[in-house]
Formats: sequence, structure tokens, C-alpha cells
Amino acid sequence: MNERADAGFSPAWREWRAGVDLDEYETRWDRLAAGGQHVHGEAEFIAALAPSSVLDAGCGMGRVGIELARRSIDVAGVDLDADLLERARRRAPCLEWIECDLADVAISRVFDVVALAGNVLPFVAVDRRAAVVANCARHLAPGGRLVMGAGLRPGWPTVAELDDWCGGAGLRLVERYAGWLREPWSDTGRANYAVSVHARRPPVVGETRLRPLRLAAGTTRVLRLGDEELLKQAE
Repeated sequence: MNERADAGFSPAWREWRAGVDLDEYETRWDRLAAGGQHVHGEAEFIAALAPSSVLDAGCGMGRVGIELARRSIDVAGVDLDADLLERARRRAPCLEWIECDLADVAISRVFDVVALAGNVLPFVAVDRRAAVVANCARHLAPGGRLVMGAGLRPGWPTVAELDDWCGGAGLRLVERYAGWLREPWSDTGRANYAVSVHARRPPVVGETRLRPLRLAAGTTRVLRLGDEELLKQAE
């Protein structure tokens, strides 16, 4: 892996990557599923939101994205690890797999759900985590949801940090659980895992929206809440 790509990862990711046998890791999930164990909690949680499209951000080998596609959801996956992506492409060559840093990726469409399932954010370099959240938020369709699940360990992102990064990206918390099976969340600090769902904050009256409204040739003005009548005239 080149130096620029490696800079996008945290020490936790490097430790995991150095100690994992990718062949064993890939086949372990298959063995668990074949043995009747429940291995698709993430996909079931996301599918319950009824999205028509999902960006699997930090998709790895594509386990979650491939299961969502099997449920007739339009899926694209992004990861910075070329070795993991190669396995995703092999398992599901018909899906879109993109090798890119989550802080930099720019896809020419938006998604009903952007999902970071399975310790994605803790594996991102500390100085890039806020940028990753902001860029994932940019890829949300109107009414979309940002879904993130990760362990809570010393040195890993806290839920307070996550909410702060999401707030900076214009998102608000709408749901939080202690696991993918919707185990109840408690603020006692005893939870070791958090699944969080964030959505775009509703606009505040008088708040400037980001798109300009063209009034006449060569003139524009910024559309604000309360300009409904002006908008009707322009349309």
C-alpha cells in the first residue's frame, strides 16, 4: 500500500491489518452463515430503513453491501484497502466498488443511506475522522440517513465526538442503539458498542439555504425560508 493511502488509516487499523489472515477472515463469515448463525445484523438494520440506495462506506470485502444488493437495494462500496476491495469485486463483480479515501471520494450521485458498518471510523486516521463524516453527509439524498456502528474503546471515537462531527456536517441524532439488533442504548457509559443514525437537521426559519434562485437573466438571489411565494413565481 502506498504512503498516501496508508496515511488515511489509524494505528488500530494497522494493528488489525497486520494480524489478520484475509483468507481466513473472508471464509469465517461464510462458515458462520452456513452454520446457521446470524451474520447480517448490519444489513437487516439498514434494510429496515427502506432505502432504495446505499453507499457502503468502508465496505471492506463487501459483506454488508453484497447482502443489501441481494435484497434488491442499489449499492455502491468505497474502501481505501485495495486487497479488501479485490475480494469484494471477486464476490460481486456486478456492483460498483470504488478505491478511495472516504474523506476525498466524490460520487456523482447521492444515497438514501450512507453506512459505516463495523469499526470504520475508528480505523480512519484521527485527523481525518471529521472530514470523513462531512464527506459522507454530502452524499446523502434529501431525507437520507447516515448510519454508523463501531466499538467504544479507549482512543476510539466517542459518541459525543461523533455527534459533534455530525453536527458540524449539518446532521442531528435521530436514533442510537447498543447494537445492530436495536439493543437499548444507555448513557451510563457501560456500553461497548454504539449504532447511531443521523439525519439532516431541519432548516431554521431565516436560515440561508445553499442553492441560489435565478430571478432574471444575469441575476440571482439566495433562497431563504419564507420565500415560498417568490419560489412559486420563479417556477
